[in-house]
Amino acid sequence: MRIHSVETRLVQLPGEESLAGGPMPSGLTRDFVTATVRTDEGIEGIGFGFLFGNRLTTALKSALDELCGLVLGDDPLQHAAVHRKLSQAISAGGPEGLALIALSAIDIALWDIKARAAGLPLATLLGACQTSLPAYASGALRREYGREQLERSASRLREAGFRQMKMQLALPGTPTVAQELDMARVVRDAVGPDTDLMVDINHRWSGRQALSMAPRLEEFGFYWLEDPVARDDYAGMAAIAQSLATPLASGEAVFGIVPFRQLMQAGSIDIAMVDVFRVGGVTGWMKVAAMAEAFNLPVTSHLAPEISVHLVGALPNGLNVEYIPWSFGMFQEVPQPVDGMLAPFGRPGLGLEFDADAMRRWGSAPTRIGPR
Repeated sequence: MRIHSVETRLVQLPGEESLAGGPMPSGLTRDFVTATVRTDEGIEGIGFGFLFGNRLTTALKSALDELCGLVLGDDPLQHAAVHRKLSQAISAGGPEGLALIALSAIDIALWDIKARAAGLPLATLLGACQTSLPAYASGALRREYGREQLERSASRLREAGFRQMKMQLALPGTPTVAQELDMARVVRDAVGPDTDLMVDINHRWSGRQALSMAPRLEEFGFYWLEDPVARDDYAGMAAIAQSLATPLASGEAVFGIVPFRQLMQAGSIDIAMVDVFRVGGVTGWMKVAAMAEAFNLPVTSHLAPEISVHLVGALPNGLNVEYIPWSFGMFQEVPQPVDGMLAPFGRPGLGLEFDADAMRRWGSAPTRIGPR
């Protein structure tokens, strides 16, 4: 089997908050690049990449097109060889950023092909250690919301059956400690004591702020504290992790597998949060997951639950899946949680198909790499 051609697109989906219907800025979009990899045996695989902020998405699309040209004629079942080839191709530009996200999109598509060729769901091909996983609602309890909106959103999430959900702190402006604690109390009271409530800081605190604030949050029984300080402040995160009873989750904002080794060796995290777009696709994701198991750490996902449910479900140390439906508008059908639990489709591969109408409405004209 050989890669015959690839079709890529830029897709701009509306930036809605669809979990609880909270307000979002007018005109906001979430921009993706997609790859449909076609083989000479008629098997296709799909992958995509995402870049926060949108400003460099056209550059990401260009990087994806360039890398797709390098894999024509390669065997898609030899994903490790293709991954190594692309990693070497992007090495001169550094191990992070646009090129690695583009590589990840291709790697995801190759694993989709491999699982489809085997007639197995990707989760089964990877090991299928868990048939369903807790899905935690993310992106609906936003830091810019006021008390009434947070209470309303929390109520809707509970009504939808979520038993795990995540809020944000590090409030906009220059909030006082009392204001931060008050907002944490609002959400905890709204979701009740039996809901697993996570809190995300999105790297907004300094080390001193985190060491001051984090112990004050213990009373709320957070399931984890996420990304309190800069992504590469390994010593700062280790100091925070050692000072808290609340588990510390991090890793979504680092690129590749090496930073995870540094995070784990420094004792900086209690939970590894892995982003399939930034880690090098499925290949990189599974390497980090195995590393985490060696350190006796659980693993959770970041973004793309329609892909991540396969990955977390394949692990003995898989914890839960971030349920944030930003990319769902691209697909005909996506996995939906039932009573707060998420299971992958039983169809071969990722079980996903791009929605042609959505692609025409939100996507650019396709770019074809390879013969027609």
